[in-house]
Amino acid sequence: MRDIILASASPRRQQLLTQMGLHFNLKPSDIEEVIDNTLEPCQVAMSLASQKCNDVVSQIEEDCIVIGADTIVVKDNKMLGKPRDEREAFNMLTSLRGEWHQVVTGLCLYRTSDKKSICDYEITKVKISDKSDEFINEYISTKEPFDKAGAYGIQGYGSLLVERIDGCYFNVMGLPIYKLSCMLEELGYKISLEKAEA
Repeated sequence: MRDIILASASPRRQQLLTQMGLHFNLKPSDIEEVIDNTLEPCQVAMSLASQKCNDVVSQIEEDCIVIGADTIVVKDNKMLGKPRDEREAFNMLTSLRGEWHQVVTGLCLYRTSDKKSICDYEITKVKISDKSDEFINEYISTKEPFDKAGAYGIQGYGSLLVERIDGCYFNVMGLPIYKLSCMLEELGYKISLEKAEA
């Protein structure tokens, strides 16, 4: 069985890979992301995932599968990144309030043995509830929004903002695990739970 390398420092992605029963090593990519605004959001997410994946591949020699991932939040075809400050977080969350938006995760996997790569994406629709300004400011004061695209995390206090979703929950966390499992199988990696930690 090949080693798996995750090209991300995200604690949430690490948690989800562990949940899948995978044993993996971390080698986060620290490249400066290049966004082509002429692309559709799903293409942007795959491009960013590919950039991270290829950056790590260029630094290793072992026989492994490298996983690159990038998650973006899209509202009215506009991409929302991580807020830089409280004001930007407030503006993002109030723009999402009472409305549906999309969470798009791009995935890129690279098998070093034969230089085969595959990329795909997952889209989940999310509706943010009509919470008050006071509640949104209280949420921002927890500091949770600042390392998350769209300024909220569904797995944390941000769950109180999410009214409903349509699609993969884990995608909103940053890693669509069913989609990833299918891509790993396509590269010949069989997921086994025999040695998974309970």
